[in-house]
Amino acid sequence: MDLVLWRHAEAHEAEPGQDDLSRALTPRGEKQAARMALWLDRQLPEGTRILVSPARRTEQTAQSLGRKYKLREELSPNATVEQLLQLVQWPQGKGVILVVGHQPVLGQTIARLLAIHGSECSVKKGAVWWLRHRLRDAVSQITLVSVQSPDTL
Repeated sequence: MDLVLWRHAEAHEAEPGQDDLSRALTPRGEKQAARMALWLDRQLPEGTRILVSPARRTEQTAQSLGRKYKLREELSPNATVEQLLQLVQWPQGKGVILVVGHQPVLGQTIARLLAIHGSECSVKKGAVWWLRHRLRDAVSQITLVSVQSPDTL
């Protein structure tokens, strides 16, 4: 199973009284999403399941990829690692799953899966972390396949 975690690109700060879910990408964020989407489109196989937080900024990020996706409440800004892992059926799931979501849950998920000391990793806006689970000689292994930032593409 491959789990690809994509943090939404740069978004506008919330205006006073604005619902956090309605925050949109900035023009810079739109460019970040487009750059990362070009890279992802070349890497992701057909049939990749794409699951997206219901926040506007994550949906805009996912839309830049031009593939079908599903909005999932379990990926909202205050999601937990347990909700994310249960949703994607880690590690028993099959194929490749792309999750478009938020900090801190993406960084917390990475830290847990890679057994990184501390409670979370820092995931830059618009960045992708690609993790792979496999069984080798009946031993569960997690491999970091790639980390990409839109600023370096």
